[in-house]
Amino acid sequence: MQGTESEKQAAAAQKPKQAGFFSNLLFNILIPVFILSKFSGENALGPAWGVAVALAFPIGYGLWEMRLTGKVNGFSVLGVVSVVLTGGISLLQLDPQYIAIKEAAIPGIIGLAVIISQKTKRSLVKLMVFNDKIIQIDKVDQALQQQGTVKAFEQSMTTVTYLVASSFFLSSLLNYLLAKIVLQSPPGTTEFAEELGKMTALSYPVIVIPSMVVLMGALWFLFKRLAKLTQLPLEELLVDNAKK
Repeated sequence: MQGTESEKQAAAAQKPKQAGFFSNLLFNILIPVFILSKFSGENALGPAWGVAVALAFPIGYGLWEMRLTGKVNGFSVLGVVSVVLTGGISLLQLDPQYIAIKEAAIPGIIGLAVIISQKTKRSLVKLMVFNDKIIQIDKVDQALQQQGTVKAFEQSMTTVTYLVASSFFLSSLLNYLLAKIVLQSPPGTTEFAEELGKMTALSYPVIVIPSMVVLMGALWFLFKRLAKLTQLPLEELLVDNAKK
């Protein structure tokens, strides 16, 4: 039995660490957008340097994870595309409606990726909420097998997937509406950079809070289902409790 545990620990140690979902969002989406909105004006870095500095984050983060895992980080690719589109629209002074479309497209693409990845080994929902940093996966699997509720749990995970995806689709709609309302000046101007900063600041109460409410609802549903399907108290399934 001890040998089995040792083998599991050795396999876990050899397994490349994958970056968390929220660190992916931070370095590949949020920080680059903040730089473009706050530091790409003529009185700061300027449009060209603003794009260059913003690009450094998703590119650097993607190269770092590639070195660790040997795989291309899809979020970093998405971050590079987002920065190039925002910077390109500003430099080319295109109509602000393209920013609104881009702002809606990014969370929309993530939402679609959440649904599509559910059928693969790299499920984004498992990366976000059902992972070994939060839940004792082995204990849950064993309990589900004993209770004969594996299929019911898979159906619950499908529901959670659509709930999580819906939070990104909600964000997509709110992103579009916010961009259409706030962005009124021609791209490439100081006024446009200020409006982009205002939009970024407003995105937290207007977009992040409603989306987080939906995401928290998905977490609550998952935990309730776990407790019911495993017939174990939730406290026994969480990793922090196991370490105490």
